[in-house]
Amino acid sequence: MPPTVRPDHLSDEPANSDRFVGGLSESIGGPLGEHAVRQPVRMPGGGRFWTPARVVLLLICAMLSFHWVQKSPCRDAAWVDMKQYKYFCYTDVLALYYAEGLNEGKVPYADHPVEYPVLTGIFMGALGLPVHSLGQSGAVANEGQTFYDLNAIVLGAFGVAAVGAILSVRRRRPWDAAMFALAPALFVSATVNWDLFTVGLAAIAMAYWAKRKPVLAGLFLGLATAAKFYPMLIVGALLVLSIRSGKWRDFFVTVGTGVVTWLAVNVPIALLYYDSWSRFFDFNSQRGIDWGTIWYIGAHFPRGSGQYGFPFFQQLDTDPEHSQLNILYLGLFVICCIGILVLGLSAPKQPRLAQLAFLIVAAFLITGKVWSQQYVLWLLPLAILARPRWGAFLAWQAAEVIYFVSFYGELMGASGRQVFPEGVFVLASILRLVTLCVLVGYVIRDIRNPEFDAVRATYEGEDPDGGVYNDDRDAADATGPPPTAPPATELVKV
Repeated sequence: MPPTVRPDHLSDEPANSDRFVGGLSESIGGPLGEHAVRQPVRMPGGGRFWTPARVVLLLICAMLSFHWVQKSPCRDAAWVDMKQYKYFCYTDVLALYYAEGLNEGKVPYADHPVEYPVLTGIFMGALGLPVHSLGQSGAVANEGQTFYDLNAIVLGAFGVAAVGAILSVRRRRPWDAAMFALAPALFVSATVNWDLFTVGLAAIAMAYWAKRKPVLAGLFLGLATAAKFYPMLIVGALLVLSIRSGKWRDFFVTVGTGVVTWLAVNVPIALLYYDSWSRFFDFNSQRGIDWGTIWYIGAHFPRGSGQYGFPFFQQLDTDPEHSQLNILYLGLFVICCIGILVLGLSAPKQPRLAQLAFLIVAAFLITGKVWSQQYVLWLLPLAILARPRWGAFLAWQAAEVIYFVSFYGELMGASGRQVFPEGVFVLASILRLVTLCVLVGYVIRDIRNPEFDAVRATYEGEDPDGGVYNDDRDAADATGPPPTAPPATELVKV
């Protein structure tokens, strides 16, 4: 059923436009009617205080605080008797403070190779080395705890920045950003690693693209890619839309600026410490089948009589170089990208940027040989911008939480204390995969049938993230007169 929305000059209200939220609202009397009198709390100067944006920003701060509490049992670094698994509080941030030599004052890349892209290594060193110096001077009693807390604050700031970026491109749909702020996956994964740093940079890049500032978009996209590689996949979405629209100037400005930015961050480290710099690339090319991927499911699927896995998938992990695995997963990803290109060029209306970006990043994770638990953060802003509908989103989030819990059971089993049979973790991995694929299917459906797209319903067919791609409508859409706003007193079915 196509979404029902209020006129375009009013903010979207999920209780009216989203059937799932509307159904939940019935437990407290249902959504406000269009003639209901609203009496917002106002500031002394007369302005409204509790705006949707402020409420969402309060929610993200509260969620990040709850996450810090959830990780608190592990902050003291005294991980004995598998405490980090039993309390679901393991975090790479604290573990790698010691594993990467930051507790010894080692400078990333110069004194110790780092398995992450350069900007993440710089981030680690910029916070870790001062903490070590304070510890040596006696100003800090527990270096690891201080390092984690400092990272939690800075990473939280980038999480707030991601919400701000969503709000800036969804002025008519501010409650969409609440999906990020309230995401269960954010609660369990925010500081498992440094991915929230990259998520914030990538979200800012997309916001600048929407505001038609290609230089700034390229700058932040280059920084994001220098921290983790996944943001460069967004360039694929820009490429599809440039091919379809014929608009190339901003595309080349953004990509060119991004490349220059990435080189400016990487080249000095590569020239000075090549072996350390190249560790990230060597490490990822040599990694085998990781937990929770489709390849892991195939290699560990329960077949009865105590047998697990299929020989084909098990053999893929026996090659020490993993060359066949690399070829297969990259080949599947390329096939998916070709399919997304065909979808983008053949859709009846020009797809929205966030829809294509979400599909590409989702395809990368679905087909990939590595799908770490915190990678869900990559998808959160893209999924929300692509399809801000609560039902399928929460189903996917519930599956992510189930996977998160079962993953810690799997880690305990790998450490010698089995909690449940292997099949339980495989089932949780399948559930995560299926719910994400369902969400992918809905996004494809919205591209093929734009009348189901909630964002287009609010923005009268436009793409609020599209930037320059909104300058002209598709030739197929230009044959009729431009749409006009409906009367303010009517609810409209689009």
